[in-house]
Amino acid sequence: MASPLRRAAVAGSWYPGRPDALTSEIEGYLEGVPPLSMPGRLVGLISPHAGFRYSGPVAAYGYSLLKGLRDLTVVLVGPSHRVAFEGVAVYARGAFETPLGSIPIDADVAGALLEHGDELLDDPRPHRDEHSLEMQLPFIQHFVSGLKIVPCLMGTQGRHEVESLADALGRVLAGRRAILVASSDLSHYHPARVANERDALVVGDVGRFDDEGLMKRLERSWDCACGGGPIVAVLKAARALGADTATVLRYADSGDAGEHDKSRVVGYLSAALSAAAACAPLKRPP
Repeated sequence: MASPLRRAAVAGSWYPGRPDALTSEIEGYLEGVPPLSMPGRLVGLISPHAGFRYSGPVAAYGYSLLKGLRDLTVVLVGPSHRVAFEGVAVYARGAFETPLGSIPIDADVAGALLEHGDELLDDPRPHRDEHSLEMQLPFIQHFVSGLKIVPCLMGTQGRHEVESLADALGRVLAGRRAILVASSDLSHYHPARVANERDALVVGDVGRFDDEGLMKRLERSWDCACGGGPIVAVLKAARALGADTATVLRYADSGDAGEHDKSRVVGYLSAALSAAAACAPLKRPP
């Protein structure tokens, strides 16, 4: 039986549907990113998932750090916007398609995660129309050759789901050439002044690498980040994999792009999680 191919769901609407136009738009966002320095070995990223015209300039900051990497597995963790379920739905085999080509699933890593996580489910159905992970893929494809992915969607994002996923990621990814990506936007549809104040609390939690502080904040008010559970899971897993520094690369809101409407904005964060320089880095090509 042929492995399942997950077709692009939002190409041509949330981002360009033609390869040349998509590459050109990504390169345009990257031109706005200054040279970035990051301590040590890259373990994970936090990245937004709105339409490229709004969140692309922020996402470009984190993904610029992938330049020169190859033969890499990227484990993507995002929220489910369209299908309600409990647990974490893993797309465990086959491939994801974008206008830049098909990306194979790392079936070995996916299978190991399913064995280790009691909240993890082999279920491709919630992935079919979901945008939160798809929006990350063109940036990653632009930089990484020999790419494989493991897409994970969180349902209710409760504490048990978060901890089960984080524990499985920490166990399975140890010693592998892999990085984590948490997909999340921040507050939604407040005036910019209100949104920026609310978002600063989440950005502060991330910058302090305070996964427990952010988890408690989410339990008080889940509307501060639609992918708050994925962020916490990735923070916890990254710590287990040796990360000790969170670097906030860029924060902006939707009013900084698009139609520049500051009356009802969505917040976007790009951040990198890294391990001390003493740890062996992901090797770059010679």
